[in-house]
Amino acid sequence: MTDRAFRNLDNLRTSASTARVLNLLRVSRDHGRTDGWRDAPMFENPTLNSCLVIKHRLRRNEVDEFRVRRYVATKIILPIDAGDLRVGGRYIFVNQVGFDKMLEQALGVGPSHPDRRILSLMDELPSLDPFLLREQLRRNGHAPDPCYFNISEADLMRMSEFIANEITPLVALSMGPDADLAADNPVARLTAKIMSNSAGDDMSALGQTLMLAPGEYEEGVFCWKGFLYYKWALQMITGDIGWVVDSVRRVKPRGRADADQHVAIGRAKEQVRRRILLTCEATADMLRVYDDAFTALTREGKPTAFRDFLRDAPILFARLGERLGAIQHIVSFWRYRMTGDKSAPDAEELLDLLADFETSLSGRERPDVLALAA
Repeated sequence: MTDRAFRNLDNLRTSASTARVLNLLRVSRDHGRTDGWRDAPMFENPTLNSCLVIKHRLRRNEVDEFRVRRYVATKIILPIDAGDLRVGGRYIFVNQVGFDKMLEQALGVGPSHPDRRILSLMDELPSLDPFLLREQLRRNGHAPDPCYFNISEADLMRMSEFIANEITPLVALSMGPDADLAADNPVARLTAKIMSNSAGDDMSALGQTLMLAPGEYEEGVFCWKGFLYYKWALQMITGDIGWVVDSVRRVKPRGRADADQHVAIGRAKEQVRRRILLTCEATADMLRVYDDAFTALTREGKPTAFRDFLRDAPILFARLGERLGAIQHIVSFWRYRMTGDKSAPDAEELLDLLADFETSLSGRERPDVLALAA
């Protein structure tokens, strides 16, 4: 790994998991003596269970590592010294050419090992949002201890309230105009089912009405839940996005910076600010695809629009997740790095941070997926 990789890895040492980073090293430090961490691990392999998993924007020289063209990969980093991440670490991309052989040689995890399946499930997700990761694993029969997901009860409560408001029109449509929604609280019951991952069973009639195959409908419902989560998540960080954009504009490096660094920092700050705003706009446009389809179903009585949305949902969900995951990562890491009693970054570190953010946002400001809904 390069010196720059050392610095970036050390920056993750004490930071929590984010949409881009699953910091199992910190989880093991914070919860490694608890029964839950030991009895219901994320990975059976102890080395994997203390690694760093990152959604990584592939560089030009890394694209050829895969048989299928892709832009984001799941990167596993195994620290050489867990106590000093400045030493660096070994890394491997999930499903890169020769992945199974490398994984077996490095960790003894073969193709049939349960951990291999967990890595594939993580790779299928566009981001490592704790809520979506938990749902992805749970619907595939794996339930790690809650300590592996930094989801607070307060956040779950707020999300439940948000989903209840979102699905009320659907419940009203299914029960008829004269139904008393307060009588036995069908909205709360359906919200609980959506949150518990059993909505597919309770809403199978909707799948039949939309003429979707069971597998197609099940995947669509999971992605629908993802859209609801992303819509809620975007609302939760809207204020923080404004703070980050303003903070990036005002930040100055600590200590001396030469003329070239001043020019590079100014250019990078403007690029990051512009791309954050454009990516937020593209994300909002994508969420409107869902809103329009849901409105057509519940208010206009046109189920075909929602059927088409559910069919396209896996692709839309993946690209929406990449965009929002990049924004969440920037908000989370910038707040971690720039608040509290931490000193401002020097010119070299600031350039590294801005370059990382710019790379994360590269290409995500274009609302290309809207063509799918046209």
